[in-house]
Amino acid sequence: MTTPAIFERYPDAASLSKADFDELFPYIRSISYPNNKTKHLIGMARMLVSDFGGEVPLTVDELVRLPGVGRKTANVITSVVDNQPNMAVDTHVFRVAARIGLTVNAKTPLAAERQLLEFIPRDQVHLAHHWLILHGRYVCVARSPKCGECGLTPACKYYAKHFGKIP
Repeated sequence: MTTPAIFERYPDAASLSKADFDELFPYIRSISYPNNKTKHLIGMARMLVSDFGGEVPLTVDELVRLPGVGRKTANVITSVVDNQPNMAVDTHVFRVAARIGLTVNAKTPLAAERQLLEFIPRDQVHLAHHWLILHGRYVCVARSPKCGECGLTPACKYYAKHFGKIP
């Protein structure tokens, strides 16, 4: 909801890089953690201009250098924008991959990412990320997974453990 107004006022990294905190904050204030996000947006824009010629870089290593950009966000950007075989592991992906059995004893999102990348075909990684997220949002939900509606039960470790091998 805030994005259209921000892009209208700051249509590119160069214009955003010239903003000051008090000028940008009113656009961000309705979002959670507005102080940090305001600082990160200004810092990110300044770094895009100074280090990347105003263009968003398309490597994970370069993206995580930008203020406010972590590994998950960098993986989303490179996967969605450039179809790179990068796996963003959010809470849905982490939970669903473990339940199904795509990851084993992964204690961190990075460990889960590495395990998933080891077994998902490279040309499917950018799609698999979305499949896992959507499956986690609508079927394999956190508190009460909808195993009765799930087409993955024949291969699911969680289902086998809790309900038996065959649905």
